[in-house]
Amino acid sequence: MATGFRPCKRCNPDGLSVEAENVAIVARACRLIQEREEEPSLTYLAAAVGRSPSYFHRRFKAITGLTPKDYAAANRASKVRERLASSNSVTEAIYDAGFNSSGRFYEKSTGILGMTPSQYRAGGTNEEIRFAVGETSLGAILVASSKKGVASILLGDDPSELVRELQDHFPKARLIGGDRNYEALVARVVGFVEAPRLGLDLPLDVRGTAFQRRVWQALQRIPVGQTVSYAEIARRIGSPNAMRAVAGACAANHLAVAIPCHRVVRNDGSLSGYAWGVERKQALLTREAARSL
Repeated sequence: MATGFRPCKRCNPDGLSVEAENVAIVARACRLIQEREEEPSLTYLAAAVGRSPSYFHRRFKAITGLTPKDYAAANRASKVRERLASSNSVTEAIYDAGFNSSGRFYEKSTGILGMTPSQYRAGGTNEEIRFAVGETSLGAILVASSKKGVASILLGDDPSELVRELQDHFPKARLIGGDRNYEALVARVVGFVEAPRLGLDLPLDVRGTAFQRRVWQALQRIPVGQTVSYAEIARRIGSPNAMRAVAGACAANHLAVAIPCHRVVRNDGSLSGYAWGVERKQALLTREAARSL
């Protein structure tokens, strides 16, 4: 600069790095999504932060792990839950959360809440959860489903303890023992545990925060027979300093094997805790490694 040369416009040595600038514009876009009553379009968000729609979309997903549309949907779902807990009526909650009509909300309500708005407002009272218990080579397994999809897959030694754990997860729901058709679904899950390569092609009712969903989506992309560290998952979702939060999301997972948190290990490759026992974690990894050869 002393000899008349200007700073590089690409690396911008006197200002924010490209990476830091991208983080800043994504943070700004997140605030815009949270502040607006209606879901903003991709074009609007990109223009607001001064980027092209395609570039903004790529950077937003790389940093948050979600598309702008998915982030907005998660934000709206969060608002709906908050409003249902505090508003005087379901209708009031719907409009307070930014929906222009009750019809639009009811079209999506089950996907957002996992149950009807009235049931959610009542704390999930009388939500129907079907379940059945089976046996695997790793011990007992319990599979439970809502109307939306499989909501819990639990592993353990004592079937009665698994049922109690399910009751703890859904304290106000109505638990219904599965019939023969439902037991066929349990058999599919058992088959996946025994032969991971087959894949588990079932609808899931995934209930969690936006951050937890980002982590769980990253876990579902880990190939059978491979492991990654908590630090790597944090990096993949664009939050490299969130290793503890990633570990917390893994611990909060209620869908064993369907969301493969057993494939996440410490940085040195050693096994960390597992909700259903470190021995089962090792057994699952050993089995998957053998089948991937």
